[in-house]
Amino acid sequence: MTVHLRPLRVAAHAELVSLTVLLANLATAHLRPVSSLMGPTHGCAYLFVVIATWRLAPATTTIKALALVPGVGGLLALRRLHRPGATGRPTEGPARPA
Repeated sequence: MTVHLRPLRVAAHAELVSLTVLLANLATAHLRPVSSLMGPTHGCAYLFVVIATWRLAPATTTIKALALVPGVGGLLALRRLHRPGATGRPTEGPARPA
C-alpha cells in the first residue's frame, strides 16, 4: 500500500513558515494584520499535521507524539517516517531498489 505524504509535507512546511512569521512579527513591529492572518494559518496547519499524522497507518506512537510539537513536529514526523526502521515505510512514487 502506498501512503501519500505530500499533503502532510505541505502542511508541515506551512506550519513552520507561519510560526516563523508570527515570531518575527512579535519580535519586531508586532503588526495586528500579520498576527490576524498568520495566527489562524498556523493553527490550521498545526491541526492538519496532527490529524494527518494520526491517520497514517505506518505511524508509530513515537511519530504521532512528534507531530504534537508545535512548529517542527510535522517535519520531525516526516523524517521519522522515512527512516528505514519505521514500520511500513511509506513511499510517494515507485519503490526504490534496495
